[in-house]
Amino acid sequence: MSKRVLIVDDEKDIVDLVAYNLEKEGFRALKAYDGEKALELARTKKPHLILLDLMLPGIQGLEVCKILRNKAETASLPIIMLTAKGDEVDKVLGLEIGADDYVTKPFSIKELMARIRALLRRSEPVKGGKAEVFEYGGLRIDFESHRVAVDGKGVNLSPTEFRLLKFLSQNPGRVYSREQLLDHVWGDEAFVEPRTVDVHIRRLRAQIEKNPEKPRYISTVRGAGYKFTEKD
Repeated sequence: MSKRVLIVDDEKDIVDLVAYNLEKEGFRALKAYDGEKALELARTKKPHLILLDLMLPGIQGLEVCKILRNKAETASLPIIMLTAKGDEVDKVLGLEIGADDYVTKPFSIKELMARIRALLRRSEPVKGGKAEVFEYGGLRIDFESHRVAVDGKGVNLSPTEFRLLKFLSQNPGRVYSREQLLDHVWGDEAFVEPRTVDVHIRRLRAQIEKNPEKPRYISTVRGAGYKFTEKD
């Protein structure tokens, strides 16, 4: 069955161009031109990924992203933010809100397709390998179902946040640099900068740590990178 990709942009030419190329690659394209329609289609059509423009009429793209992340049924939906702004602040804000990746207009269709394929691949559950359930200090991770809970309360993570947590928790006590985390979590096809790791770590901590300023699970090793706390 073809993967469904929801394109959300108020510029019809861009939507049509992206839809054409998606369908040429074997995807099924869904179209929305404002935030309200995007939320409706995300709920009713259950896309596998959303391309979400930052500037939209009505509900803005950042707000749409926030709403999707706060609903259990769409919390793990892969989201690539589209923006005409080159300002680094806008990119970081999109990641802080919960986007998995961003693309700045004007963009290369070839690069966009590569990002879509890479994010969908990273979002697929991976069976086998190490233990399917990880538990430590009130944190519980079910690697197969992608469910995460802290002290019995469910936590909604984006696909990238989940993969980052999974990788670190499966390698407790070992320090990884930003570049190493990019290689292991984002993969060779990712078009992201090392600082993106910092943004995702901050958001992940906000979700799972009682006190993000004094993290219990994911620690910063100054000048070296990040590590998951080694089990006692």
